[in-house]
Amino acid sequence: MPDLIAIPETDGLRIALAYATPDNLTGQAVYAAGARCALRPVAADCLHRAVRAARRAGLSLIVYDAYRPAAAQAVFWRLLPDPRYVADASLGSNHTRGVAVDVSLLDADGALLDMGTGFDDMCDQSHHDRDDLPPGVQRNRHLLLGIMLQAGFRSISTEWWHYELPDAQEYALLPESDMVRVVAD
Repeated sequence: MPDLIAIPETDGLRIALAYATPDNLTGQAVYAAGARCALRPVAADCLHRAVRAARRAGLSLIVYDAYRPAAAQAVFWRLLPDPRYVADASLGSNHTRGVAVDVSLLDADGALLDMGTGFDDMCDQSHHDRDDLPPGVQRNRHLLLGIMLQAGFRSISTEWWHYELPDAQEYALLPESDMVRVVAD
């Protein structure tokens, strides 16, 4: 079984790798052109279950990040060395293990549901347990949480968009992959 498999766009799943564009916390592309969404097969199975659950609710998933090379993790840690939001590059990220995914929900017309903050907004408002968000935002976050938990993922408290396998730390960090290359500094 391969360590990583490519995840293609399908009905109910849009791939929009944020780090392949400048629309992310760095303000520049981190992934080189041609980057593909990739996960370990077990995480890919969970993602496909999540897509089916979202479709039953008349929604779709959008993936912002999945497997992340260690070199990219180092870029993020240099920029934001805050373990609440970014894993220390020397320890490795669950993204680098190929078992984490950053996602949101799209409505039937393909528009993003309001989650209160954008993806990669590293602030208290991005935390799951917020009493100061409008009911619609709370509902959307709970809906995403329910879909992802039902599919076999677990959440982290500080990022509404981040989901990973419950036993993520048991997976080895993966070496660099041709599926996702990092732009040279």
